[in-house]
Amino acid sequence: MHEYVERVVNLLDPSLNRLHGISDEEAHKRLRAGDADGVRQINGSFAMLVHEGKLVRMARSLDRPMRYFLAKRAAGPALFVADRMDTIHRALEAEGLADQFHPSYTRMVPAHYIVDLQLIGCPDPDPVYTRFFTPHRNSLGNDLDQVGHLYIGALAAEITHWLKSIPEREPVGVCFSGGIDSGSVFVLTYHLMRKLGMNLSRLKAFTLSIGDGPDLEQARQFLRALDLELFLEPIEADVASLDPAETIRIVEDYKALDIEAATMLIALLKGIRSRYPDWKFLLDGDGGDENLKDYPIEENPELTIRSVVHNLLLYQEGWGVGRIKHSLTYSGGLSRSYTRTYAPARALGFEGLSPYTKPNVIEVAEGIPYIGLTNYDVPTLYSLKGEIVSRGIRSVTGLSMPAFEKRRFQHGAVSRETLREKLPSQETEYRRQFLAIYQ
Repeated sequence: MHEYVERVVNLLDPSLNRLHGISDEEAHKRLRAGDADGVRQINGSFAMLVHEGKLVRMARSLDRPMRYFLAKRAAGPALFVADRMDTIHRALEAEGLADQFHPSYTRMVPAHYIVDLQLIGCPDPDPVYTRFFTPHRNSLGNDLDQVGHLYIGALAAEITHWLKSIPEREPVGVCFSGGIDSGSVFVLTYHLMRKLGMNLSRLKAFTLSIGDGPDLEQARQFLRALDLELFLEPIEADVASLDPAETIRIVEDYKALDIEAATMLIALLKGIRSRYPDWKFLLDGDGGDENLKDYPIEENPELTIRSVVHNLLLYQEGWGVGRIKHSLTYSGGLSRSYTRTYAPARALGFEGLSPYTKPNVIEVAEGIPYIGLTNYDVPTLYSLKGEIVSRGIRSVTGLSMPAFEKRRFQHGAVSRETLREKLPSQETEYRRQFLAIYQ
């Protein structure tokens, strides 16, 4: 009988794993054993793969996109694993297998799951998913002061791990709009650097301004209220430089809101890179809206407040693995859209931290009793984030943080009118441009 020969091509960069309190070897050992509880306890950022015989086992954190593609060969299947579609495509080209490739044939490892594949030939069985992160919902009381203290305390722990892990002379930047999420990350970073005796001259708050956007003035007001305006560094960009086609190539997706946000981030990062050629380390507030369910429900006809507060990790994972609306190619929720943050940073040579994406922070957020606190009232849900975060910041740092009304990144860096002139909200056109890359 013909013996299939399985092959795994691991194109992930292991140097990007940032683990705290555990060795890379121990983390891989837990994954190899299929130890879901053990993988849950891995603290940090990671995308990992282990391979034994015909079994491949993969897992990633929310902030690390991880894709795979199964190619067919006469000798047996070959699995290609990377953080990007184009990396997989180039590897297939090098081996004469590119005619098998299509973006929709790639698969995203969903965040918070161990994924098992058996490379046994044709046809290959479906992957097996084992959840390793299941936060306990509604575990906290209704005291917003206590909730805020726990939530921001968990956020502070993640930032502390990260600050201690980077070289002590490296500058630290925060992508800063003056909103609740980036504002809380900046205030905590400032507080923790002082507490740890770190040189505060390393710290800057970078705010993107494309002429007529309101974020720069909001950022000034935020920092002025705390007497910290000296940390603000505006990054100006020309609206003519915004290039959605470039963004689509970088993020490898076509969702309109994510393309808009990523285009703004690319403009910000290019501005920082032009001014500081060697700058590497950045923090941001990505994930804060998802954690405290602060998205306009009325803009999405699929959602009601009941679906938002009743579904575990809805904004982080979408409708969930195994559900009809779960995309095998992209995953769902922030598990999909985090490429809007990860890919621009990688393309422009930055290494970042989005502390709100960490499981220990998300676990506190999922423990909030949203039903009891809101009684299914939408405006009350929207007001919760500002209350919880500002109370938590005051409890942890002693500082009173301003809490401005929510505004998307792309609507703060540039006016909506100017944005629409440059980036029309047409997902079908973005999808066409994306697919054209491989035609």
